[in-house]
Amino acid sequence: MKEEVKIVVPKDWSAITLRDYLKFRADMETYKDNEDAVEAVLFHHLCKMPVEWIQQLDIDTYVNIRKDLVQFLNANELPLQQFVTIDGVEHGFEPNLSKMAYGAYVDISKYETMEMDEKWADIMSILYRPVKQKVGKFYDTATYDGKIDGEKFLDLGMDIHWGTLFFLKSLLKDLSSDIQKSLMDSMEIPHNIKLILGRSGSLTLP
Repeated sequence: MKEEVKIVVPKDWSAITLRDYLKFRADMETYKDNEDAVEAVLFHHLCKMPVEWIQQLDIDTYVNIRKDLVQFLNANELPLQQFVTIDGVEHGFEPNLSKMAYGAYVDISKYETMEMDEKWADIMSILYRPVKQKVGKFYDTATYDGKIDGEKFLDLGMDIHWGTLFFLKSLLKDLSSDIQKSLMDSMEIPHNIKLILGRSGSLTLP
C-alpha cells in the first residue's frame, strides 16, 4: 500500500521567509554547476520536500510543480509594504528617507550595496521601526536608537523583503537618471545605497 503524502507548493513569495530563502540561495550557489542538483534544491527548499520524494514524483506532477515555482520566482514587481507586524508590534518603513536620523544613515551606508544576502535583515531592521502614531495617511516611527536586530526580520515573507529591495533599486534608478542629465557622460555614477539615502525625499507616504 502506497503512503499518501501532501506536497505544499508555494504560489507566491509570501510563503517563503527570508530565513528559508537564504538557505535556498546558499545551496543554489553551491550546486550551480549541477543542473540536477539545482532542480532538487528548488523542490527541497521551496516545497519543504525531502530529496527522496522528488525522484518518486510522476512526470506530470513534477512538471506542474516546477512551472508554479518558476512563475513566482520570476516575479519582479512586488510593491513596497509600508507596514509589517512583528510579534504583534506594527513597524513602519522610514517615513522620510531624506530626514532619516544620522545614525541610521551611517549604519546603512556601511553596507555599500543592496543585495538579498545575510546582511539584508539588518538593513530592514533600520528601515522598519515601531509605529508611534498615525494621522490619516501620515505616520511616525520610533526614533532610531542604534540597536540593529535583524533576527526578527528573518521570518517575514519574501514578498515584504523583495518589495523593499525593488523600491530602493527603483529609487536608485530614478536618481541616477536625474543625475546623469546634469553630469558628463564619462562621469561614473556610484550605484550604492549611499546615493539613495543621501538624495531621496519623502517618497513613502501613500
